[in-house]
Amino acid sequence: MGVPAFFRWLSRKYSTIVVHCTEERSKECNGVRIPVDTSKPNPNEVEFDNLYLDMNGIIHPCTHPEDKAAPKNEDEMMVAIFEYMDRLFNIVRPRRVLYMAIDGVAPRAKMNQQRSRRFRASKEGVELVEEKSRIREEILGKGGYLPPVEIKERFDSNCITPGTEFMDNLAKCLRYYVADRLSNDPGWRNITVILSDASVPGEGEHKIMDYIRRQRAQPHHDPNTHHCLCGADADLIMLGLATHEPNFTIIREEFKPNQPRPCAMCGQKGHEIKDCQGVAREKQGEHDEFADTMPASEQEFIFIRLCVLREYLERELTMASLPFPFDFERTVDDWVFMCFFVGNDFLPHLPSLEIREGAIDRLVGIYKDVVHKTGGYITENGFVKLESVELIMQAIGVAEDNIFKKRKEDDVRWKLEAQQGPAYMTAGQFAPQALGGRGRPGVVQNARHQAFDMRMQGRDQHNKDAAQSLKAMMKNGGQAGSSDGQDGRGVKRKAEDSDSEPEPEDNVRLWEDGWKQRYYKTKFDVDATDDDFRKKVVKSYVEGLCWVLRYYYQGCASWKWYFPFHYAPFASDFKDIKGMFTDFELGTKPFKPLEQLMGVFPAASGNFLPQTWRSLMSNPESSIIDFYPDDFAIDLNGKKYAWQGVALLPFVDERRLRAALAEVYPNLSPEENKRNSLGSDMLFVGKSHPCCDFIQELYRGESHEGTEMPAELCHGIQGALNLDEDPILPDKPVQSPIPMLRDIAQNTAIGVKYKDPQYGETFVFKAVILPGAKMPEKVLKPGDWERGNRGRGNWRPQLGFNSNRQQVHLDQSAFRALGFFMEYLHRSTEAHYQQPSHLCSNGTLC
Repeated sequence: MGVPAFFRWLSRKYSTIVVHCTEERSKECNGVRIPVDTSKPNPNEVEFDNLYLDMNGIIHPCTHPEDKAAPKNEDEMMVAIFEYMDRLFNIVRPRRVLYMAIDGVAPRAKMNQQRSRRFRASKEGVELVEEKSRIREEILGKGGYLPPVEIKERFDSNCITPGTEFMDNLAKCLRYYVADRLSNDPGWRNITVILSDASVPGEGEHKIMDYIRRQRAQPHHDPNTHHCLCGADADLIMLGLATHEPNFTIIREEFKPNQPRPCAMCGQKGHEIKDCQGVAREKQGEHDEFADTMPASEQEFIFIRLCVLREYLERELTMASLPFPFDFERTVDDWVFMCFFVGNDFLPHLPSLEIREGAIDRLVGIYKDVVHKTGGYITENGFVKLESVELIMQAIGVAEDNIFKKRKEDDVRWKLEAQQGPAYMTAGQFAPQALGGRGRPGVVQNARHQAFDMRMQGRDQHNKDAAQSLKAMMKNGGQAGSSDGQDGRGVKRKAEDSDSEPEPEDNVRLWEDGWKQRYYKTKFDVDATDDDFRKKVVKSYVEGLCWVLRYYYQGCASWKWYFPFHYAPFASDFKDIKGMFTDFELGTKPFKPLEQLMGVFPAASGNFLPQTWRSLMSNPESSIIDFYPDDFAIDLNGKKYAWQGVALLPFVDERRLRAALAEVYPNLSPEENKRNSLGSDMLFVGKSHPCCDFIQELYRGESHEGTEMPAELCHGIQGALNLDEDPILPDKPVQSPIPMLRDIAQNTAIGVKYKDPQYGETFVFKAVILPGAKMPEKVLKPGDWERGNRGRGNWRPQLGFNSNRQQVHLDQSAFRALGFFMEYLHRSTEAHYQQPSHLCSNGTLC
């Protein structure tokens, strides 16, 4: 989901959902590395059944990492991906299924976001090269030092898109990886591996959800399966809740803000490229022998327990005095739906809703009133009741004007506080000290009185200054400072003292009267009085809300639908929306891989396409040349950074695109035709797996029709099996596609094509807890329900998955040792601030 702040908000509001992962490390004995035995019990005190990998979240950081040197070539990238997956497997240790899903061709609604990202990446890459060249000349001209330029082809991350040679090679490497681990790792011995590569249509996380959804509808599904999904996108939390599986956990990298990154110019940390001075790197050791021995800090992982989030939501969403029976599962679906209003990958968020401003809490309050008024929930199994949505939108619309004004006041206040220093500076022990300074702060005689004076004087002065400055800044359009170049404290500031770039002019000014008229005129180039156009935008947005919810609960309702505007309407514009949507067109099909490349790639990435197709992006005579602008505007739309803004790219006309491609389709080579075709999921098992003999019999009998998979042989998994044209078979060597890795001489794995259980287009998957499901034990304590509630019962926090973990108790000797240490620490602290009488002036004993 396109909501960068969502997880930060969620983890702060519901802090107990996060559990830090325990990771067992490999050991080294006599120079021999001993790998971790993943067949042993999980050190996190939980056993997972299924592990799902949203592979694009692994591929990107392994191919072009931000915090360390990038791999030198494609082979090193593949090895890095293998090592990353090994770490995840070691932490989670699934016992039934490992599902690896790579993004295939996406629905058209998603392709617009992909197009924006890839055009941005291409533009930023060109700008970075130009900036590095300019700064390099400046530094060398001043006599600075820079390492010689490496002649290295820049890795274009746009190749991580279905249809490219890179993705085709990745699929081959992953087949090798699976065969190697099934043959040699004891932890993989009895698991079923499903690989859904980029040739299979659908986003990775949605292919995973589709698999879970279809297995849940089968009679042999175990309702107590413990799922673990790996990925950093916020929408995975929503998707996990939407399954209504009681045991669902997400694993992701722990986000650590403000991590130093190496300068793109000199490779040193501590500054950005714009601040690079060309200073030579300091030697690591006398002869620089430790230059390459400083290890990069390895990223740690955390678990997000959705069963605990469900506990929080149950407390949050429970409503009394309803005119109908309360159903918690329905409220979860409604909560997921309301979160779409603050942002997702398919629709721009409403202008008046921002997570950091408490938008979700506001929506929950409105939702409870609407449910009481309408006498029912707003969603059911992924279908929306638009009359309830209209009530929610109108309630938000009433507050829009105040929201915009408060947003501006908060923004001005933040700028003011950022430019002002402390209003009152204390002396003595509380005075700030320079890091590494040799001076000792003076002793405060009465710390309590000193702290009180500091608070009172600081508050009075700060309130006085803030009130005056806030009024001045609001009159000045929110710009810090005044026309005479003075700052908020009346001190002249030099232009070079500030490295901040001037903010772009905001022509909409949502905080001033007439904001709606200016918004539609500036963003859509229409008058606000044009009711027909506003209704057209609202209608498309309503369709989008219905499409997104259906996508999360039932699968892709339409491969061709998309929101045809760059901006969202206002909540107050949602009037009479009940009849604006009926249903989506049935039978739509996804693009083919090379067709998607033409829809999302800029001309600069045309080298990944066939020659004649590439010319359509650059030839001035091309009938679709307008789809590929060399430059484009980015509207910050009230944001601070370009990556947060709106890329104003033309939307691709599918009819015109297909007409242009019809002329170049005959030029495809057999290899290109193969990459352009839609593929199938692959299922792999090892020789000791109960299903291995069954699959081998299919190959011996040369069965060419889909054969139903026997659920009793594979943990209740069902689906259809078909023979692979180039299969991995037991006792048949597997050649390594990576020169630095060995061939698998003693292969014991077998692979076969796999297809999920099929249902009709009108089939509705039920969003319910399945019969026989056992709900996890409650883990929240009263303090998690109500802050400040103390002394009720013997509740204690649960630090992990095991609610029966034994508490550590100290005996008398331990208490004596602890007391001795605290006394020692107390004396050491006193000695730091006041020189004892038995020390000489030079600090030595007298």
